[in-house]
Order: sequence, then C-alpha cells, then structure tokens
Amino acid sequence: MNILLVEDDRDSREYLAGFLGKHGHAVTECGNGKDALDLINNREFHMVLSDINIPGMSGLDILRSLPSPPPGRYPDVVLFTGYDDVELAIEAIRAGAYDYFLKPINIKELTVVVERVAKHQSLLPENKVLNKKIDETAEAATKETKRELKLLQEAYAQAMGAGEVIIASETMKNIFQLAEKYHADRTIPVLIQGETGTGKEVVARHIHYGKGNTAAPFVDINCAAISPGMFESELFGYEKGTFTGGLPKGKKGKIDLALGGTIFLDEIAELSMDLQAKLLRFIQEKEFYRVGGLKKIKADIRIICATNVNIEESIKKNSFRQDLYYRLNLGLIHIPPLRERKEEIIPLAEALIRQYAQKRKKRFCTISDSASRILLSHHWPGNVRELKNVMEWISFMHDGPEVKPSHLNILTRNKPAGNGDKRILNTETFSLPEGSFNIEEFNNMVVAKALEMHKGNKAQAARYLGISRRMLYCRLERMEKRYHPE
Repeated sequence: MNILLVEDDRDSREYLAGFLGKHGHAVTECGNGKDALDLINNREFHMVLSDINIPGMSGLDILRSLPSPPPGRYPDVVLFTGYDDVELAIEAIRAGAYDYFLKPINIKELTVVVERVAKHQSLLPENKVLNKKIDETAEAATKETKRELKLLQEAYAQAMGAGEVIIASETMKNIFQLAEKYHADRTIPVLIQGETGTGKEVVARHIHYGKGNTAAPFVDINCAAISPGMFESELFGYEKGTFTGGLPKGKKGKIDLALGGTIFLDEIAELSMDLQAKLLRFIQEKEFYRVGGLKKIKADIRIICATNVNIEESIKKNSFRQDLYYRLNLGLIHIPPLRERKEEIIPLAEALIRQYAQKRKKRFCTISDSASRILLSHHWPGNVRELKNVMEWISFMHDGPEVKPSHLNILTRNKPAGNGDKRILNTETFSLPEGSFNIEEFNNMVVAKALEMHKGNKAQAARYLGISRRMLYCRLERMEKRYHPE
C-alpha cells in the first residue's frame, strides 16, 4: 500500500516508516499538517497514519479537510496521540477516522490495523466497479421513470381532449384556478356539481394531475353503475370467505388501488343513506375496514365526488345526508351548463373539429359564420359532451375546409320526435356523405356511443342496440383488433 506517515517527532517517524517499509509498503514521510494535506490532494494514498498533535494543522483538521470521500480515492485515516483522552478518540472516530491509537504505538496492534486497511483497500476497486454499475442502473432507472412520467403526462393531456382544456371564459378560468388550489392540498375533499356533460371528470382529473406533475393513481367509480349490495365491497374490498363465490384470497377495493392518489366518486347522490354514512366515516377518519375484516386500514388518499343533482334539494327530500354534504362542501366547485357559457361554444367547437379532422385525415379547420350562429342558438342540453358528439359526427360524415350549416342538421335530428322517442337518426332525412362510406367504421362508432351512453355497461348497451351480448362482444373484439393490432 501507499502510506502517508505524518509525525513531527523524527525518531518515531523513521522507526514507523522502517517498520512499514519492511512489510512491503511504500511510505511517504511528512512532518507537518499543511504539507501532509498538499500531498494528499496531489497524490494517491491508501492509508494516512498521522499524529493528532502536529505543527501547522492537527491530524483531526487534516481528517476534516478531506472530501468525503475524495473523488476517485478512498484513503483510510488512522490517528494516534500521546494524550490518553477518550473524548478525543471518540471525536476522531466521529470525524471519520478508521482507527485510533495511543502512544507508544503497539506494533502488533498496528500490524493488525494495517492488514485490515489493506484488505479494505483491496475491495475498493471491486466496490468502485459495483458502485459505477449501481450509479449507471440508477441513472437509467431515473431516465426511465422520467420517461414514464412524461408519457403519463402526455396521456393525461391527450385524455383531457384538446377542446375540453380550452379555457375561453372567465368562469372556466376561475374554476381551473380553483382546481389547482385544491391540487396543492390533497387533504380537502372536493364536491363538483354540474349538469351531465359539463366536464366534471375533466375538472376532477385536473385537481388530481395539476399541470401534469404527478404519476399517482387516479381511480374513478360510477356510483350509479354499481348495485348497492356490491358498492361497499367494490370500494373497500373484502376478506377471504366473506362471500360465497368470492375470490379465495379476498379482494382489494378501489381505495387500495388509489392509495397515494385520488379516488373519484361520480354520481354520489345515487348512494343509499346507509352507504353515505359509511363514506362519511371514511372521509372523516381516512381509515376503513374491508368487508368481513377486523383490521382497520389507514388510507392516504384524496377524495373527489361529483353529482348532477341539486344536493340541497336532495337534503330536503331526505335522500342525501346533510352532514356528508357539509363535509364535502369544504371544497365545492360548480360548473355552469354550456348554454350559460356561450362565449366558449365556438372556440370549443373549432378546437374539437380540428382534433377530429386530424384523427380522420379530413380538411376541417374552422366554422363558417352562419354555422356559428346555429351553434350559438342551440340550447345544448348535453353540454360539452353533446358538442363533442356533434363535431365528431360532422368529421365522420363530411369533409371540407369549414363547417357549414348543412353539416349541422344532426342538431335537429337529435330533437325528440312527436311520439317522445329520442332518435339519433331520422331515416327519412338521413343522407349519405359524398364519395365513399365506411359502414364498418360507422357501426363501430355507434357501438362506442352506445357504450358511452350506458357508462360502459355492456348488457344495457346491447339491449339499447337491439342485439345480443354475444354479438356485442364479437363486435368489440373486432374493434380491438382493428384499432389496437398486436
């Protein structure tokens, strides 16, 4: 080993240097602290053996002046002194000394320590290689994590939809600013109120994701789509043996999937009073029991609820708990219907038609003045969702540089017929687009809209379409292969 020996007593220094040299070590001698530090900074040593009390700079000062560890070098520092001072020894070890001796140095003890240092130093090259591999792996993992986070952020932005995130009114600007405030404090439960199709889930996702700076889970539950008897086990999970026919090991609930992130309960007003009480207890305590379980489980989770119902009216009718409303009312967001945000209609419509035109390789890029007047005069009972459907329909059925009034006859076809039946298409006035017509894509679009209408419930969608569930499943399989080929 290369050893730096720092000792102001010449006789002791020469004796120790001779002893170490006989055992095959290359020894560099030094008589003061400043010179020793210069040598350490300019040469590579495996071990520094230094007296604590030396001129210019003490051995402790040398130890404290060393980087921890020096870049590319890992010398082990062993200190010795003539003072029998336990506190000084402890201070030396705390400062990073490998070992500590009292004068006169016991040669046998020194031999053991030098051998230990040599063994330690022999492992360092392997450690350096291993550390380099660990660093490279960590760097690669960090890059991969950042890449995945970026993909999640891009997927979030894409899922939001170009038209939906456009803020074209002071009202929506204030709503999104409020959403960002709630994003910063995940302890506050949030209740979002608004008619169907106003964009409650979009705002909920904005509360969760903020400006796309989180990869935490966002888990949503449609309270109306789950039977009251299954809701509790769906939300909280259940232990093994709870249900006949249940999973042998039990099942984790949606809350488990959302830990560290957000759970979004849509259509919360559809919950029974009993389930509302259990939800209130969970919101207050942030703890829950699985169905059939005895262990209380803590849940670090953000809670966002949404409804298209007037909760205050529901409280008067004794169909919604007042205490739950007051608890959720801490973070309240009300989204007005699109008919009350007319200044947004044209900017949203233009953004949506460009989005769908790009998807279908159509030429649409703007909306004519006459078509704009029709859009502004429409009542939009389906709000933004209805506007999206109209723009997607136009991009499917037509093509051209701008949307014209003739493209908007779907608005009149969507009005209820005389017998009260709401029809999507009037077969008497239905006209085919010029050029070719892709009936397969048309059928796929109708199926997708039916599933959206029935919130993913395949049985209800099949009944609505007048086909069997088997036929619907076959159609969905073909759609999956077409749009997501392996």
